[in-house]
Amino acid sequence: MDIIIGGGITGLSYAMYNAQGEYLIIEKETELGGYCRTLRRNGFVWDFSGHFFHFQDAGIKELLMCGLESENQVVKVEKDTKIKYKDRYVDFPFQKNIHQLPKDEFIDCLVDLFDVRETESHNFKEMLYCKFGKSIAEKFLIPYNEKLYACDLNSLDKDAMGRFFPYAEKEEIIKNFRVKDNSSYNGSFVYPKNGAIEYVNNICRRLDINKFKTNASVVSIDPNKKEVVIDTGEVLAYDRLISTVPFPKLLNLCGLNYNESVYNWNQVLVFNMGFDKKGPNTTSHWIYYPDKKICFYRVGFYDNILQQDRTSLYVELGFDKNADIDPDKWLAPVLHDLKEVGCITDDMRLVDYQSLIMDPAYVHITEQSQKDVKEKKALLAKYDIYSIGRYGSWTYCSIEDNIKEAKGLSETLRLHDGEDNQYNCSNL
Repeated sequence: MDIIIGGGITGLSYAMYNAQGEYLIIEKETELGGYCRTLRRNGFVWDFSGHFFHFQDAGIKELLMCGLESENQVVKVEKDTKIKYKDRYVDFPFQKNIHQLPKDEFIDCLVDLFDVRETESHNFKEMLYCKFGKSIAEKFLIPYNEKLYACDLNSLDKDAMGRFFPYAEKEEIIKNFRVKDNSSYNGSFVYPKNGAIEYVNNICRRLDINKFKTNASVVSIDPNKKEVVIDTGEVLAYDRLISTVPFPKLLNLCGLNYNESVYNWNQVLVFNMGFDKKGPNTTSHWIYYPDKKICFYRVGFYDNILQQDRTSLYVELGFDKNADIDPDKWLAPVLHDLKEVGCITDDMRLVDYQSLIMDPAYVHITEQSQKDVKEKKALLAKYDIYSIGRYGSWTYCSIEDNIKEAKGLSETLRLHDGEDNQYNCSNL
C-alpha cells in the first residue's frame, strides 16, 4: 500500500494517477486541499491566498476542468497586473515598462540598463544588478522581492525563481516602448466561480473517500520497518511512502541528520477582506507594492476577477520564518495602507474578513539546499520514500508543476511494478 502524507493538490494528484493501486491519504487538517482551499461566506469567495491556474498542459487542463467549463462555472481572464510606484501605476513587469516612469527616472533606468556588463552572478541580488542595472534593480526588483521573501536577496540562488522570473532582454525592453507586449507564462488564467477548491473537488471525485484519513498528523516514520505512526498512536505499514510535507519536516520525521541552516523560508500572512461596495480599482487583478512603507507586498482583487459588485481582496505580507505573527495586530495597519494606496476609501465598510498564516510560504532556494535535497531524496528512495511537491521538493513551482511531478512519479513507479494505467475524464 502507498501511504500519502498530505492531502493537498500534489498528494491528491498522485492518488488520482495511481487510482487502481492501494493507497491511504493522511491529512492533518479536517479538509483536503492544503493551501488550495476556499472559504465562501457572506457572498465572498476567498482562497487560502490567490490560486489561479495558468494551464500549459492540455491533459492536466482537461482533467481539472471536466464538468466545469460546460456548466459555465469558470471565468477566463486576460491578466491585468500593475505596480504601484510612487504616485503612479506601472504595468508589470517593471523592467519592460520603464518608459512609464517620470522622464528623469526613465533615463536613469535606460542608461544603467545599457551600462551593465553582464558577468557571472553568484546570488539573486547580484543577478538583478548584472542583468538590469542599478536603477531597475533598486527601484523595484530588489525592494519588492525583499518584501516577498523577507530576507536579504544575497542569500538566494541566482535562479531562485527559475522560469517564473520575468526576464527581458534589452531589445524586448526597447520594443515595448512602442508596441506593448507584457506576455508571460501566466498571461491568462481560468478561475472557478466557487473558488480554487473546485479543482480539488474535481480530483477528489476520482478518489475513494474511504482512503482519506483527515485530522491526523504523522508523528514519526520508521524507514527500516516501513511504518508510520500518527498522533492517535496508530501504526500504519506501507510499501511506499509519498510525502508532500516540507522537506526538512520529512527528514525530522524519519530521524535523519541534516544541516538545518541549509533550509530557510518565509511566512506569509494573508488577509481575505470583503467590503460593502466597489472600490476605486475596477480593472486590476493584482497589484505589486515595492514601497517598504506599505506593509503588504501584493493585493489581489477577487471582485475584478469574478466581476462582483463589492470589493473582495486578498492581501499578502511577508515575514521571516521565525517571526511571531499576531494577525489581530496587523488588521489596522493593513486597512490604513489599503486606504493609503487607494485600494479602498473612507466610506467603505469592512463586512467580513479572514486571516491565515502560510508557513512555509516561499522556500529560499540556494545551491546548498538544492544539493542537499538531491542527496537526501536519493537516500530516501532506497527506503521507498518519495518526496514531491513545492515543499516536498523544496522548490519554486506552479500548481500545474506539482500535478505533473505527481503524475511522473506515479508513472515511474507503475512501470517499475509492470503496470500501466492512464487516467482521463472517461474514468469518471
